[in-house]
Amino acid sequence: MDMLNELLALTAFGHVTSNMVIMWGVVCGLLYLAVYKNFEPLLLVPIAFGALLANLPTEGLVNPPVGDTPGGLFHYISQGVYLELFPPIIFLGVGALTDFGPVIANPRTFLLGAAAQFGVFATFIGAGLLGFSTHQAAAIGIIGGADGPTSIFLANKLAPELLAPIAVAAYSYMALVPLIQPPIMRALTTRQERAIRMRSLRPVSKTEKLIFAVVVTVLVILLVPAASALIGMLMLGNFLRECGVAERLSKAAQNEIINIVTIFLGTSVGITMTGDRFLQAETLKILSLGIVAFAVSTASGVLMAKLMNLVSTEKINPLIGSAGVSAVPMAARVSQVEGQKADPGNFLLMHAMGPNVAGVIGTAIVAGYFIARLGN
Repeated sequence: MDMLNELLALTAFGHVTSNMVIMWGVVCGLLYLAVYKNFEPLLLVPIAFGALLANLPTEGLVNPPVGDTPGGLFHYISQGVYLELFPPIIFLGVGALTDFGPVIANPRTFLLGAAAQFGVFATFIGAGLLGFSTHQAAAIGIIGGADGPTSIFLANKLAPELLAPIAVAAYSYMALVPLIQPPIMRALTTRQERAIRMRSLRPVSKTEKLIFAVVVTVLVILLVPAASALIGMLMLGNFLRECGVAERLSKAAQNEIINIVTIFLGTSVGITMTGDRFLQAETLKILSLGIVAFAVSTASGVLMAKLMNLVSTEKINPLIGSAGVSAVPMAARVSQVEGQKADPGNFLLMHAMGPNVAGVIGTAIVAGYFIARLGN
């Protein structure tokens, strides 16, 4: 019996808490959404597995170094989040994967990307009214931009204690774009508006795309220096894509680099999801505010398109306004699907990519604004 007790003492069963068990259920829910519902599996799987590790009595995984004793594995991997390396590197890959041609061909769509940021500021105000600090409210509000890396970047800057719920909310709602957006889009438009056909976009030259990458980099950094890391890496990735002489680097950014960093980013976020941190009333508030942010951003983009149609002879299908959120290219695909329900021969995908990529730039600018105003 003594030997059995000694063997049991060597195990970690006695360190399992009720909060850990509850978080195992949360992990199972995230894995189910990722694996069986295909909701942002590239992020939710690493986040969920990181959360599982966070809620087990591990050794040598998250402990900081003490004297000559090195720290745990995730103490070092997580430095990529804390030192603000992973989100900008993700932006490098996003830039290399993204064609900015649609927004160059139709610059008006920048207004739709800007309009979608209303959800960020509306939620910023709402979070403040619910008792969150100004820094926390800004980090929660950015969920409305539907941009996971930017949400993590800003949360780490302003409210690191809320990093886990903000990241989970941002990526969960990005995955739920096909469910959240269509009812709002249909409620704010008529069938006739949803059937508007837009003129084909003009071809955009390689030179225009290269100039665009450089000009946006210069202007945004001069306007909002705090957004330099995100915008600089986004446009570097895009320049590698479009220049035609750095194909190996472009492919590396699109594949190996972004894939490796995605694993490390997701698990680093998940490892912060301990039961003591995550199972709090404020987590439910953040999840609720996140969906409000997303809904307001979607509605704002649609309403801006309708407003533009009042003063323009060349009509815009208001459905593409919903793509002003940064969920690239999922939000653009939702615009396409809803447009074809009203007119099966209508093709809105490339038109919707304009506000979609404009939203990526817009959300990075808003994040830079919050950092500049509140970061010190």
